Amino acid sequence: RVRAAGAAMGSLGRCLARSLPRGQPGPSPPGPRCYGSAPAALQEKTLVVAKPDAVQRRLLGDIIQRFERRGFKLVAMKLLQVDRRLVDQHYEQLRLKPFYPALVTYMTSGPVVAMVRGQFGGLGGRGGAGASAAAVPQVWEGYNVVRCTRAMVGDSSAVGTIRGDLSVHITRNVVHASDSVETAQREIGFWFQRDELVAWDSRDRDNIYGL
Repeated sequence: RVRAAGAAMGSLGRCLARSLPRGQPGPSPPGPRCYGSAPAALQEKTLVVAKPDAVQRRLLGDIIQRFERRGFKLVAMKLLQVDRRLVDQHYEQLRLKPFYPALVTYMTSGPVVAMVRGQFGGLGGRGGAGASAAAVPQVWEGYNVVRCTRAMVGDSSAVGTIRGDLSVHITRNVVHASDSVETAQREIGFWFQRDELVAWDSRDRDNIYGL
């Protein structure tokens, strides 16, 4: 039974509560709803990049499945050739670090996948040191998606996380994820044009965010 939205309930909770008839559990009826276009809280976006080791090891399906099962919505994804300019843009804050040359070599050593949401394909040829890399960036959308994604990614010592389950060392740690909402907005701009982010209505919103 759905409780009435009280004063202590947040704006997201009140919005979601209004999407269900009071006292009647289940999906909301057809017609206008308070998130005809989703409220801002549900439109937060983050960037995820599957790095060359993830692509070469055929881990993309596992990585994508974790975000879909969590309930986040993919709004952009592509496979592309990574060049030094893009790596320099993306990792600008690391350019003076002693490990940066090795990072550039790693990120340009083979295909990568970046996500907001889409389909990706194979890449002919073999990657190697000095070879250009195909990247598949991804953008995921949902409530608190930046913080949740960082927790899901974790580190190589945290069993149950993406890195903990799929990698063993920081130099080959499978994925990148934006570390703040502001960083996500900036990084998405490096990898995607605005019209490459697809706005679509998720029909499972009641099942994911229902009270």
